[in-house]
Amino acid sequence: MKPFIPFLVAALTVLSPAHAKTPGEVDVGSTLRDLPMQGLNGPTKKPSDFRGKPLIINVWASWCGPCRAEMGSLDRLAKRYGRQFTVIGISTDDYPQNARLFLQKSGTSFPMFIDDKPWPLENMLGANRLPLTVLVDTDGKVLGKYYGAHEWDSREAVEAIARTFRLKL
Repeated sequence: MKPFIPFLVAALTVLSPAHAKTPGEVDVGSTLRDLPMQGLNGPTKKPSDFRGKPLIINVWASWCGPCRAEMGSLDRLAKRYGRQFTVIGISTDDYPQNARLFLQKSGTSFPMFIDDKPWPLENMLGANRLPLTVLVDTDGKVLGKYYGAHEWDSREAVEAIARTFRLKL
């Protein structure tokens, strides 16, 4: 068993320790506000456009090493389980061209958006540390927030996602 697997399982099944909230942060158990998300590789959307299907939101930046490290596993997760839930990304880069260049080089294919100053999406989600992955139910309610890089397509992570969304994957 790889040494990081027990850590991953623990990280996915228990919320991160308490931290200072960002301005306007939506707590676990609350519903996301319907803020516009500027498209990086597609049209502008709102969180409500994804209702009806579980949603995984990954908040990242092109300058963030752990964000870059987990992006491939998120892309594989989206490709394999895209019928059961949707994966989207929200970049916190100050310059959209940096985010687009990273996406082009990495070949990431799931829908990507970028936050505008003064960072309403980043604050709503609680992204005072990166990467942040937020699990949202079919009605837009936040079910969990996970800080740090993870291997999202690992068996353990997929099982934790299935439990959170009450899906059979």
